[in-house]
Parts: sequence; structure tokens; C-alpha cells
Amino acid sequence: MDPKQQNVLALALVFVLAALAFWLVWPPATKINKGLDIQGGLSVILTAEPQPGKTLTADDMERAETIIQIRVNGLGVSEASVQKQGNDSILVQLPGVKDADSALKALGSTGQLEFVEVASITGSQTIEEGSRLASGTYSAFLRGDVITGANPGTNEQGQIVVNVEMDAEGAKTWGEFTSRLAPTQARVAIVLDGVIQSAPSVRDPILDGRTEISGTFTAEDAKRLATVLESGVLPVKLIFSESRVVGPTLGAQSLRQGLIAGLVGLGVVALYMALFYRGFGVLSWFSLGLFGLIQLGVLALLSQVGVFALSLPGIAGIVLTIGIAADTSVLIFERFKEEVAMGKTFRSAAKSGTRHAIGTSIDADLVTFVSALAIALIAIGPVRGFAFTLLLGIVLDLMVALLFTRTMVIVLAESVIPKYPAFFGVRGGDRDA
Repeated sequence: MDPKQQNVLALALVFVLAALAFWLVWPPATKINKGLDIQGGLSVILTAEPQPGKTLTADDMERAETIIQIRVNGLGVSEASVQKQGNDSILVQLPGVKDADSALKALGSTGQLEFVEVASITGSQTIEEGSRLASGTYSAFLRGDVITGANPGTNEQGQIVVNVEMDAEGAKTWGEFTSRLAPTQARVAIVLDGVIQSAPSVRDPILDGRTEISGTFTAEDAKRLATVLESGVLPVKLIFSESRVVGPTLGAQSLRQGLIAGLVGLGVVALYMALFYRGFGVLSWFSLGLFGLIQLGVLALLSQVGVFALSLPGIAGIVLTIGIAADTSVLIFERFKEEVAMGKTFRSAAKSGTRHAIGTSIDADLVTFVSALAIALIAIGPVRGFAFTLLLGIVLDLMVALLFTRTMVIVLAESVIPKYPAFFGVRGGDRDA
């Protein structure tokens, strides 16, 4: 493939990527997910306390983090974040949560499920859904640690239920009790954290361990119950050491101010480039435009697969990468002008100058890349958003510089720059190699 074909292919590729990015990101208000600090929601810090007589271990915290993550996923909150903070705390961020009380209840529940024969319950307590049983008044014949799966669904009558599956040991015990209770249609109370969730009558023996928990559930109630049951019992006691509801109004105002700052910064950079580099400055506008569009497209794609949410630190990272992209263009233009001033032709200066300039950009960006990578690996919460957008911006900046900026300088050096050297701020040179 000759150089001209390579140039055409490079430009075609970058414009195809830009068109795809535009399709992915438009309209950006709906295509890019927003983090807690922008759209509001719930931020919780859970501090772990070990069981009496035991010490808190790293394994306990890892299991607790996993269980909390499962519970958060079950709440259906997109862009939720669950991260360990220090040795004994877990930071949970739930963007867009409107019912904070329900979310806190699901996060903090121990998930202790028990099956109790109603006839064995002592005292004059009311046996109905929602009743709390006093401690010491009942004894469970089966516990929730035998549960292998729990999912909300509907039965044949259209009633919302929770379908529970048990392991072999649980299925055996459950089969024995239901076989004994079925002839008299005795009732079994399904108790979660001391509160009766359902107290159905046993009509037939259940031998396969597949049980249907029915009651006056709403869809959200069934989802929350299934999430708590499936995630199991927490190995530690989690205390809400901090619970903070972030209002969407404050987030929207911060977003607006951040966008204004970004646009002002972009405008100042564009004005400087046009005044100082003239023709090359105009070229930098297109470079920055393509860079920004492709970056937003990638963020929109990552938002669609649920691995990214834009935060205010993330916006700061995007603004910073605009400056990095402008620096790359400056290096390319300045190196080209230097090599022309040294006596090289426009064509040869474009090829060698842009190559050396991009090499210098890679060296400089590598330092920033390593620093941002360290932040991404060590930091928690929204700071990771800053590191991620910075890492992404560095990669995309070099890609646009290689595919577009360098290619356009080479193409312009073939015919346009020799005809209008003053417009591009260069002197000397010759279009002939």
C-alpha cells in the first residue's frame, strides 16, 4: 500500500469512528450514565463488627463485600458502586435511588431465614404476615443457609411470589417435615430476621426442595426478599456509620458549572491555537473535535454495558485530556516548523517531524498514564472516574494524533502549505523532496 492510500485509509477510519461515536452518544443526556454526585442518590458507609468472640478478617470483609454487591445488584440500581474502604468499612453508592429507606433495609438485613412450624410457636403472638416473633418463642427446623437460589416470579394465579431452591441437605429435611405436616395441612411460618414473611399451609409433600413463598408481595417486595435470601447471611454485623442522600438539584447545578468550565476552557484553547498557529490552529479544532466526539462515544458505549457513570471528577478528567490533546497538536506543529526552518522540504519535514513529535508525546503521556493508572488501582469512589477518563483520554489522543493530525499535516504539506506558507506560520521549505 502506497503512502497516499495509507493516508486515505487513516482518514476514512477516523471519520468512521467519529460517525459511530456520534450515533452512540446522541443525545448525550440520555446515552451517558450519570454518577451519584450528578443525578443524586444514596451514599452509605457500612462499618463491620465481627461476631462476638471472633476477630475481623480480610476474608470476612471480602465475603461481606460480595454479599452487599449481590444485594445492590438485586435492587436494580444501575451504575451502583460497592468498594472496601480501609480494613473494616464498605462504601456503597446508589445513584438515582428514590426510596432510601427500602435500600437501607435491604443492605443492612442479616438475611437470616428460618422455617418454623406454627404449632411449635409459644405465647399468644399473632401468626400473620408482618408479625414479629419474640426471641425465644420459636425454634426453626430449617435455616436459610440451605438456599441455593431465590427469584421473584408469578404463580399460576398471577400472584407475585418468590421461588426458592434448596441444596440436597435442605431438600431432604424440608421433604421430611412437609411429608409429616401435609396430612393435617399444618402451617409453616417463613421467618426472616424474626418477622413472618408468609405462613402458608402445607398441602402436599415438597420433596425436590423447590418452594414457593407467597404473600401480599409487590414486585419490589419480592425482588428485595429474593435478593436478601439469595445473598446469604453476612459473616459480620454491618453498622451504618454514615448515610447521606445526595439531592439531584445540587448535582445538576454542579454538572452545569462543570460543563460551563469545560466549554470556556475549550473555547480559550481554540482561540489561542487559532491566533498563534493560524492554519494549524484551525486544524487543531478538527483534531480536538474528533477527539472529544470519539471519547464521548466510548463513554456512551461503556455506559450502555453498565461499567461507567459520569461523575464530577470524571468531567475534570475529560477537561484535562482536552489540554493533553492540545499539547500533542502543539508538539506536531512546532516540530514540523522546526524541521522546515532547518532546511528540509515541506514533505520530508511533515513525515519526519510528525513522527518525532508523536514519539515525544508518547514519552510524555506515558508518565501521566502511569500516574493515572496508580490512582485507578488505589483510589475509591468518584476519584476512580477521574483516573478512568484521564486514561481513556490519553489513549484516544494518541490515536487521533496518529490517524488524523499527523495524516492531515502530511497531506497539507503536499500542496496547500507550499502555496500559503504564511497562513501556516512557516518559512522556507520546498514541496519537492
